[in-house]
Amino acid sequence: MTRALLTFVLLATLAACEEGPSELRLVTPVGTIDRDIVEELAELFDNERVLTRISLTEETMSGEEALDAIAAGKADVALISNSQEFRRDIATVMPLYPTVLHIARRDGFAEPTARGDLSDAAVFAGAKGSASRSIFERIADNIGLADDDYRYVSDPSEIADMVVVFAPIAPERIAEFPELRLISMGTPQEIGNGGTVDAAVLLNPHFRPFVIPVGTYGDSTPEPIVTIAVDKILVTRSDLDSAVVYDLISDILRLRPALAAKRPGLFQQLSEDFDVSRSRFVLHPGTLDYLQRSEPTIYERYSGVAEVAVTLMIAMFTAALAGVRILRIRRKNRIDRYYAAAIEIRDSVDDQASSSEREQAIVKIRDLQNRAFDQLVDEKLGADESFRIFITLSNDVLRQLGGLAPASD
Repeated sequence: MTRALLTFVLLATLAACEEGPSELRLVTPVGTIDRDIVEELAELFDNERVLTRISLTEETMSGEEALDAIAAGKADVALISNSQEFRRDIATVMPLYPTVLHIARRDGFAEPTARGDLSDAAVFAGAKGSASRSIFERIADNIGLADDDYRYVSDPSEIADMVVVFAPIAPERIAEFPELRLISMGTPQEIGNGGTVDAAVLLNPHFRPFVIPVGTYGDSTPEPIVTIAVDKILVTRSDLDSAVVYDLISDILRLRPALAAKRPGLFQQLSEDFDVSRSRFVLHPGTLDYLQRSEPTIYERYSGVAEVAVTLMIAMFTAALAGVRILRIRRKNRIDRYYAAAIEIRDSVDDQASSSEREQAIVKIRDLQNRAFDQLVDEKLGADESFRIFITLSNDVLRQLGGLAPASD
């Protein structure tokens, strides 16, 4: 029986040791660049020793569709824009890379500054409901455009007079459209000084200012382009196991050099202490565990406080003992004065003293006793052995002076 039990425990232990990495289903995005990135990510996870495995869904999905799929359990993880609306059933895992707002016009097409500039213009602004489309509609609102003043095209490869799209920095993509010229939302000096970009960030805290440096897109960027960026973030269900999320983050950060080699403009700034302050979703507990991995434990955090508290308690106990000792010494000093006074009165009366002198001495001894009892009641003297010795001494003096009857045998 014992041998069978040991065998069972050994087999169970071996089975636990052989448990493979967790399998996660990652939503395949609609966007070409995002789809290429998640395919590269899945390939890296497949070829490396990792704690998690990633498989891509067969169906491509937009941001809202991806969130619905995660909530329904049809997928586990999705790469979405941080501009999506808050949902209680979705939690942030980590930001991966920024997508930058590119506002571009066709070469020869005037930069839109007022109504009429986009008359019957063809505009590519991403999918309906996307952050790109929302930004363009805000621009159109600001310059007083009506819906029939422009028309949307569904693909940037079509002849478009204006392009407004959030996309990762990808010089090879812009090179496909040499006729486009980027529009800046101001100058780098205006950032933080109340310019257009500051207004956009103030009203949309998930955005942040971004500067595309000179030459990033060749001739399309002859000067710095000031714009805004929003992160692409990994999200999951709020109830996904925290350990799985922790392992996923660890794997991605360990593979960061390989990701940066494939996409040097995106992943080289991904750090172990990534910033989640702009997230539009609550943080997953596994993410919090990872970010707080170096934080001291409760014991470590409060051990110093406990040491100080114990030190203070010992100091207070020592002070209390010292106070009691001082109080006893003071009481002893007081009773010693009574001893001295009683002996002095006794020695002042000899055998030749008159009755009157003896009566005066008796009165003084009784007065000493009364004062001693008063101080005993006021707790200025302790009812201890010293007090009893004084009473015995003073009564002996009274007997000698005839103030008390002789003690009976």
